[in-house]
Amino acid sequence: MNIDFNPSLNDRLFLKNPQSTELGKKIIRESITLMADIGYEQFTFKKLAAEIQTTEATIYRYFVNKHKLLIYLVSWYWNYLEFQMIVQLSNLTDPADKIRKVIDILVWEDNLEIDFGAFDHKALYYITIAEGNKTFLSKDVDENNKDMLYKPFKDLAGRIAGVFSEYNPSYKYPNTLASSVIDLSHLQHYFMHHLPRLSDFAKKKRPKDIEAFLEDLVFKTLG
Repeated sequence: MNIDFNPSLNDRLFLKNPQSTELGKKIIRESITLMADIGYEQFTFKKLAAEIQTTEATIYRYFVNKHKLLIYLVSWYWNYLEFQMIVQLSNLTDPADKIRKVIDILVWEDNLEIDFGAFDHKALYYITIAEGNKTFLSKDVDENNKDMLYKPFKDLAGRIAGVFSEYNPSYKYPNTLASSVIDLSHLQHYFMHHLPRLSDFAKKKRPKDIEAFLEDLVFKTLG
């Protein structure tokens, strides 16, 4: 299923909105492909410029640095996950079913038939797994937080926390559980592929096993 999804992201993330020009859209598309391929540490605007046959200076007209670009990409992904939850939970009434659907959406590898349109959604998913925590594990975190750059992640976690509270209104820590489940859905995927002793899923590498673990964790925690 192809969905033309184009969220409005915080204008403090960029100097010029990349969605406003064809070149800007190309910068986003190719940055996803390149960063997924070589990783955030090895990614540079010089390498990106070579890929799209432009200059570094051109890319700097859109983004002040690669960290803001990373936050942009990951924020786009969080927005899309929240959009999916709004759509897919709208017809569910049982809070337990909603929790199962939330977890299914978080473990995105099981939902690759849902397309992001022009972007390589699979590559963006893997960027979020490998690099997502770097958006806030930074010395700039407090300043970025004041600029509301993490709002998409907070909105997603808040929506999930609301589902948990619907299931058990007396549970004291829905926000903590929500942010932890999002993080675990990515960490366990990363561990099962790269640090197998930190995961029980490395042998078969099945996303459904991560879903089963998260369901077990959430339902037992919520009681």
